[in-house]
Amino acid sequence: MKLGEKIRKLRKEKKISIAQLAEMSKLSTGLISQMERDLTVPSVGSLWEVAKALNVHINYFFDEYNNDNFIIKRDERKKIILPNSNITYELLSPNTRQKLEVLMVNIEPGMCSSYEQISHEGEECGYMIKGIMKVKWGSKEFVISEGDSIYYDSTTPHRFVNIGNETAISIWSMTPASY
Repeated sequence: MKLGEKIRKLRKEKKISIAQLAEMSKLSTGLISQMERDLTVPSVGSLWEVAKALNVHINYFFDEYNNDNFIIKRDERKKIILPNSNITYELLSPNTRQKLEVLMVNIEPGMCSSYEQISHEGEECGYMIKGIMKVKWGSKEFVISEGDSIYYDSTTPHRFVNIGNETAISIWSMTPASY
């Protein structure tokens, strides 16, 4: 199922109009309409806002794991690749219904997690395996490189950017699970 179909189906199940969803998500009615018809690919931030407005985790819009998985083999990881993006999210945790989620994030040079800062319930901890990233958290900026870790409250708007010349690879744990 395409992303737009999932948004429309959930919106209709909840008996919410496009105008109401736009108001709840602080996005334009035109953008919601284009997202539902798959005419535009939403940014991570826009998808977060739609998920919050519809009262679902962002993982609702992506395929889910079987509940019985305890081990995720390298070639069986759930990968989330947003269209027109050079960022890959790989779920390392076996079940999206858990309270804690662990992701490996690969970001190409110059790319960012989202164009705008996003906020959501919970906490995050990141560990840099390779490369260098700038983490913007509220009005503060931090640079983390190989071997560094960072922890923050996710309710403060945040985003990260690969400021290096190679693919940045990091591991993130988040609670509650979002993808």
